[in-house]
Amino acid sequence: METDRFEALIDAILAIVITIIVLEIPMASNGSWQALFDLKYEFIIYAISFMVCFNFWNFNNNLFSVVNKIDSKVIWTMGITLFVFTLLPYLTTFVAENFYEFFPQLLYGLSFIITSIFSILISKFLRDSNPGNIALYLVLEKDYIFAMTIIFIAIGIIIGYFVYPPAVIICCLLSIIAMWTVPKIRHS
Repeated sequence: METDRFEALIDAILAIVITIIVLEIPMASNGSWQALFDLKYEFIIYAISFMVCFNFWNFNNNLFSVVNKIDSKVIWTMGITLFVFTLLPYLTTFVAENFYEFFPQLLYGLSFIITSIFSILISKFLRDSNPGNIALYLVLEKDYIFAMTIIFIAIGIIIGYFVYPPAVIICCLLSIIAMWTVPKIRHS
């Protein structure tokens, strides 16, 4: 199967997810700076969720630009990944309204872990369905970043459980930053 329509589906789903996330930010109770400051957790988690969406789109855009064909394994694995990803608006609001509670933070972190695990599978399935595609192999040589994300989030979950629940979301943010910087450092 060609990838154009599949890429369009991914783009559409991510656009809807971002729209829902931004619509879930509550309005300030009045026009004061204090009312806006009271929404700081909503804005923090929105910013992180937006970066998650952008990062996911950017990776998939770069990836599928070099993919020649996909098969049912790629389609269904990406479908499951997108299902988990569409929970992001709910999880964003859940964390924003319960910022210092461990369970919402845990669920947010688990969505990162599940997405990373499925991304590893998608990478494997794409290699299998595109043998000899050198460009694809070059893009996927950085798929260690998914394992790095799992490790970051696991550390955040441990710290969050025992010490400080927002450590989970901090580690989610750090994993995104690492995804952008570590490949550049390794190639320098």
